[in-house]
Amino acid sequence: MTEPAISDLELAALVSSRICHDIINPVAAIANGLEMLDEEQDASMRDAAFDLIRKSASQASAKLQFARLVFGAAGSAGAEIDLRDAEKVAREFVLTTGKHQLVWEGPAATLPKNKAKLLLNLVALGILALPRGGTIAVAITGTPPEVGFTVRARGEAARLNDQVKGLLLGGNGVALDAHSIQPYYASRVAAASGMTVSAEARDGEVEFKGA
Repeated sequence: MTEPAISDLELAALVSSRICHDIINPVAAIANGLEMLDEEQDASMRDAAFDLIRKSASQASAKLQFARLVFGAAGSAGAEIDLRDAEKVAREFVLTTGKHQLVWEGPAATLPKNKAKLLLNLVALGILALPRGGTIAVAITGTPPEVGFTVRARGEAARLNDQVKGLLLGGNGVALDAHSIQPYYASRVAAASGMTVSAEARDGEVEFKGA
């Protein structure tokens, strides 16, 4: 299995495209809501516009906060991330889908930033594994900072395609794009954190592990 030929510049570009893809819909909805306010005089329609703006702004904020931890520097070299903050950000991000819920079991502790980033990347992959919705169950074991974690995506039509599994394990010769960059990036974060990742599919469940 060979790693995709990709430079750091290309990686940065694809990660940026991924973030833009995630937030463009709620930002566009905010713009639509503002247009409605400019044009509508009916009180009920203006109330609907305000509701759209509030909901979309909340979604955009949750997605950006999640991206900040998943893809961002999250502080200087050697920084740690509080797992309580990671859980809060992950919970709000999962809720933006409208069809997933998060169950989180783990200690109130801090982790080296790359380990926390890997965990959140696996949460994002759990969502991708459940196109029809379901439960993302996070379990963190061990004594920080020496921890392992399992992310189980349970729901109807749970799936793990070969591309995601191959890229998560380091690459399978496929062309990378904004959609496939998430598992590849997770593999890079795992290597930087000194951890290994695995992914397995079962009936109604996909399990991601970091150890």
